[in-house]
Amino acid sequence: MALIALAADKGSPGVTTTAVAISAVWPRRALLAEADPAGGDLVYRGVAAHGGPLDPNTGMLSVAATARRGLAAEQLWDHAQPMSGGLEVLVGLGTSEQSAGLTGLWPTLGHAFAGLAQSAHGPADVIADCGRVGADSVVVDMFPQASLVLLVARSEPENLARVRDRAGALSAKLHGAHRGAAQLGTPLIGVLLIADSGTGAKLAGQVNDMLVAAQCGARVVGVIAHDPAGAAQLNGRRRGRLDKSLLIRSARKVVGDLHQNYGAAWAQPGGPGAYR
Repeated sequence: MALIALAADKGSPGVTTTAVAISAVWPRRALLAEADPAGGDLVYRGVAAHGGPLDPNTGMLSVAATARRGLAAEQLWDHAQPMSGGLEVLVGLGTSEQSAGLTGLWPTLGHAFAGLAQSAHGPADVIADCGRVGADSVVVDMFPQASLVLLVARSEPENLARVRDRAGALSAKLHGAHRGAAQLGTPLIGVLLIADSGTGAKLAGQVNDMLVAAQCGARVVGVIAHDPAGAAQLNGRRRGRLDKSLLIRSARKVVGDLHQNYGAAWAQPGGPGAYR
């Protein structure tokens, strides 16, 4: 069906937590890929299905070695590990220095991630945690293969200004002449806000108006609840009913809205289509 890439412009808005939450409630089989060139976090805070730690050498690092000889989508499963709870993950690089091993391979990875949905040997959607992106971010070379690029942003004014500007820069890079047009380009660029549940809906409307006025080629697609307790539960650092947390409930709504609006189009060979 899709490659969904999550990224942020600056700071620590919670991209990894959001990616894990979305992957956990995704209605189809999902593979979470820690594709942040700066390195991943799950190997340090995640627990493998067998109860022990995740293997840092099986994931993006081992995928890089395979990809230099060509990478078929179904080969991704050879490098995935199941986490406690069943979510399958490609753990990220240990350090930013290891990203040199992926030089020139990001388009290959993008093709493999997007192609996994059509694999006859284990189809799945890929949710890619791409970390922070800037003008020179190599991971952006993967974005043309995505169905949706989600920019995660907190609600402070400076963060909203940055995500507006980053959305405009990405739209210009990915869409070219499409920027500012009524029919938004492909891949779709969405903004996912991290905000208090009580103010999220109003804020989403205001930020969406700002994006439309700026003609930056992006729209708000949902709000993830700012829920430190839920995030701690998701990371295994706190006990409780995770499925009842504001974090997971908001992630379910975001995922449900995404599939309602774009799921049918993603299922077609023609691509993700336009925003409704």
